Amino acid sequence: MTVANNLTQVHQQIRLLETQYQRPQNSVKLLAVSKTKPIEDILLAYEAGQRAFGENYVQEAVDKHQQLAHLPDIEWHFIGAIQSNKSRLVAESMDWVHTLDRAKIATRLSEQRPSSLPTLNVCIQVNISQEASKSGIVLEELDDLVEQVLSLPNLCLRGLMAIPAPMNSLAEQIEVYRPLLEAYQALQSKIKTIDTLSIGMSNDMEAAIASNSSMVRIGTAIFGARI
Repeated sequence: MTVANNLTQVHQQIRLLETQYQRPQNSVKLLAVSKTKPIEDILLAYEAGQRAFGENYVQEAVDKHQQLAHLPDIEWHFIGAIQSNKSRLVAESMDWVHTLDRAKIATRLSEQRPSSLPTLNVCIQVNISQEASKSGIVLEELDDLVEQVLSLPNLCLRGLMAIPAPMNSLAEQIEVYRPLLEAYQALQSKIKTIDTLSIGMSNDMEAAIASNSSMVRIGTAIFGARI
């Protein structure tokens, strides 16, 4: 199967799930996770109409951004951990950051965002399953971090992101997402820029779309297994 065919299949799955869970058509955006994949694969996806690409590793993300800077409308989303010494690279090259979980990093990203670029779109990462191995804040810390992000001039708070622990059933996976969805809806009611719930990967896309996801992050189903 080609990258273009794979993209078509993933889009079809998303549209079917939107219908199944009574979501508006095209309300779920596809983020193609291109980490470890060569430029050639990204170009194939771009030629097939994909515009948003997700990267986990700072230097790889920056290199790809530079190599493909000539492409109109390409959109780079950083979905990995950000170390303080790498924040400037992210601030200078990415359009989105999904993994914001510290006020220190938020401040650095805002200070280091070039004035020639639009504000950096950010999602706060929530460790919804409270796993020690995963990044993200607990929901009890959300209001404080939201307040800090809103005070920073070069960031635009767009929503929340999470990677929950895998569950044994669809119903259990939806239940894990419930408090996150409630927190997201509460933010939406107060902050006009909130429009993105970044949840759902290959193994839990159905549960995520059932839980009001607006952006799913899919890699292997588009590009094949990681190298």
